[in-house]
Amino acid sequence: MTINDIQDEIIEEFSELDDWLDRYQMLIDLGNEQEPMPEEHKTEENLIEGCQSRVWLWAEERDGNVFFLAESDALIVKGIVALLIRVLSGHTPQEILDADLYFIDAIGLHEHLSPTRSNGLRAMLKQMLAYALAYKTIEESKEQETLPLSL
Repeated sequence: MTINDIQDEIIEEFSELDDWLDRYQMLIDLGNEQEPMPEEHKTEENLIEGCQSRVWLWAEERDGNVFFLAESDALIVKGIVALLIRVLSGHTPQEILDADLYFIDAIGLHEHLSPTRSNGLRAMLKQMLAYALAYKTIEESKEQETLPLSL
C-alpha cells in the first residue's frame, strides 16, 4: 500500500466522525493500539526535542524500508505519532522524503491542535524525515562502495 493510499484510508476513517471529541477519542484509541516501544529504546537520544510531552522515536532499516516505533506519555500525542507511523513506516527512505502528508490538513488535525501540540507534530515529523534522510545517505554510500573505480 502506498503512502497516499494509507493517507486516503485515514481521511475516510476520520470523515465518518463529525464531532472532534470523537476524533480525539479515535486518536487515543490509535495510540493505545500501537505496538509498545521496548524500554531499551526509551533513551535520551531517542527523545524528540520540541514536544511539550515526552515522545520517544526510534527507527530501523530493514530490506530497504524504514520502520518506526514511538511512545509518548500523553494520550493524544501518542495517537498523533501512531498516525504518522501508520503512514510512513515500512516505506523506503526516498518515499518518506517525497511524501506530501496531506492527510494532516484533510482531517483537520492542524486546526484542532493547540500551538504546543502543533509544534510537537512538526518536531515528530522532522525527526522521522531525519531518519529517512540518514538511511538514504547510508544506502547511497553503500552503493558508491560497490561501484567499480575507473583510473
